[in-house]
Amino acid sequence: MKTTIVSLGGSIIVPEEINAKFLKKFRKLILSFIKKGNRVVLVCGGGNTNQEYLTAARRIAKISNRNLDWIGIRATKLNAELLRAVFGDTAYGEVLMNPTRKVKTNKKIIIASGWKPGWSTDFDAVLWAKTFGAKRVINSSNIYYVYDKDPRKYKHAKPIKNISWKAFLQQFGGAWKPRMHKPFDPIASKKAKQQGIMVIISKGTDIRNVKRILENKKFKGTVIA
Repeated sequence: MKTTIVSLGGSIIVPEEINAKFLKKFRKLILSFIKKGNRVVLVCGGGNTNQEYLTAARRIAKISNRNLDWIGIRATKLNAELLRAVFGDTAYGEVLMNPTRKVKTNKKIIIASGWKPGWSTDFDAVLWAKTFGAKRVINSSNIYYVYDKDPRKYKHAKPIKNISWKAFLQQFGGAWKPRMHKPFDPIASKKAKQQGIMVIISKGTDIRNVKRILENKKFKGTVIA
């Protein structure tokens, strides 16, 4: 069974409040996709749920990075439990955390959360791809493209449609820290490069575009390979 990994950014699951309208459309798309014999591993981010808890924790006391990470991981798990519930019996019966352990199941939808402190869900998604022999990770975020510069700061930032892992790491590599804003975790990028895994970054709330990505049709997004 061909497996696709979809890293579902928390910013589109819970931008401010739970985006039920989007999730309803996304559910319909995934159910249609698996009917064609495909399997999907959905890796969930934390979104605004995570941010609200982190903000509150920091107001109350000085919190270690490890404990902030654990809050984030539990936020991803809560979002993952939401998805597992809405997919019902179509999905594997529990939310998975360990991306290095392949489960034996005939279910075509597997829902995953974050796993360890210091690890991003980008890295988890790449490890899920390795575990299931998947050749692509779809990183569904709130932007269509990776840009050569931060488009929020630079009006003339240019979208990057195709880039090699070598060039991507030269431009966006370096150290990784949780809650750091980079197009894709540099540690995850190195792992994807080693494993020959393609990563597609695109706007997850554009359901028609996500459908085109899943069906290997022309789409808007950045391909890193």
